Amino acid sequence: MIGSATAAEMPSPPEIIIPSSWEEAAEAIAFDSTPFPPPMTMVCGAANCGKSTFSRLLLNTLLMRYRRVGYLDADVGQPEFTAPGCISLHIIDKKTPDLSILQMKTPERCIFFGHISCQQDARNHSISVFILYDYFRKEFYQIDDFDNPCKTLVPLIINTSGWVQGTGYDMLVEMLQHMSPSHIVRVCFSSESGKFLNGQCWLKKHQNVPMNLVEICAGTSSYIQPEIMRKEARMIQDLRIVAYFRQCLPGEMSFACHKEFVDNFASIHPCEIPLSRIKFKHVGCQITTDEVSTSLNGSIVGLVVSSSDLSGKTTPWCIGLGIIIAMDYSKDQIHLVTPVPLAILRKVDLLLKGTIDIPICLQKVYKFSSLDEVIQKQHCTESSGCRSEEFLQKQLFASESSACSSPKNMLSKEQLAD
Repeated sequence: MIGSATAAEMPSPPEIIIPSSWEEAAEAIAFDSTPFPPPMTMVCGAANCGKSTFSRLLLNTLLMRYRRVGYLDADVGQPEFTAPGCISLHIIDKKTPDLSILQMKTPERCIFFGHISCQQDARNHSISVFILYDYFRKEFYQIDDFDNPCKTLVPLIINTSGWVQGTGYDMLVEMLQHMSPSHIVRVCFSSESGKFLNGQCWLKKHQNVPMNLVEICAGTSSYIQPEIMRKEARMIQDLRIVAYFRQCLPGEMSFACHKEFVDNFASIHPCEIPLSRIKFKHVGCQITTDEVSTSLNGSIVGLVVSSSDLSGKTTPWCIGLGIIIAMDYSKDQIHLVTPVPLAILRKVDLLLKGTIDIPICLQKVYKFSSLDEVIQKQHCTESSGCRSEEFLQKQLFASESSACSSPKNMLSKEQLAD
């Protein structure tokens, strides 16, 4: 574990206190529902209300009754099990013992959205969520009388974003109409209006689907200064990105301090993939070929195998993330850092660039523009602190056992076997 020698000196993560009303709501969904079909629950509410915490509590509770549970994470800013900027579907078979510890898990399927807010591309966000939901329904929530008549259906949790007004509200209604969940959990502040998603006004006229609306009080204060919320959200996003790329280092490697972690990260030898066979696409905008090198150097990209195109749709599956370190045109090579195994990386033929910022601590590690400087950096690193270094250090110490033991890519077991 990171800092095994000094972990005892580090403050432990704040304990999460679960209200009894939350536990009762989770148990009612898990045990009071009919066993067939299993419950499909959408969790919604404003930002910073506790949606993700309740979703993980519900996940653990459902695992007491079901062998596996689906988790569709539509919150691209603070996803539970992947790095920010991704919309993912997970099939979970083990409980999370500590809700305060960061977990990194390999998704069943993942789509690179490329932004940390669904407001930056609302339409594509909805399309990506629907693609993953349709995949789940086909593979895990539909009886096949011919191929697999004994297939066990899997319950599903849909964790939504905190955008609940204006277009965000319209997106929620569209999701409800497309998915028709059996339960809607609304996590609300006491001062909020009770009109949000009340009744069945979201149902289309031809729909007659029984729906249970569950309202629970938010787990945080009803008023938090917006500036504080933005800073805290950015720190959590940085933490999740660092935790993802921490997987590039051996899991058994330990560090005495945060600077030692950054120094070791700078020594990672970049992977090399042929430049000539890679296509580039900027999510949400078009760029010229001449702008590719400038725009991609030092950026986080989604690693995609374009042959995984979804049945004629335009959004292929994402198999992981990478940081582009340098582009060597003379040797036809792209140098990047990624935890994705080289055997899988060789299948990548498309890189997607979004608007995800590299945490400042990693920017300082990779603040260079030429290949010579990449090599030089591997031998001599002079990195300085990052934004809220104490916060990141504390969380890395606390969550390292979870992050390091997680799989090193975004492929399912079936995909890895292919």
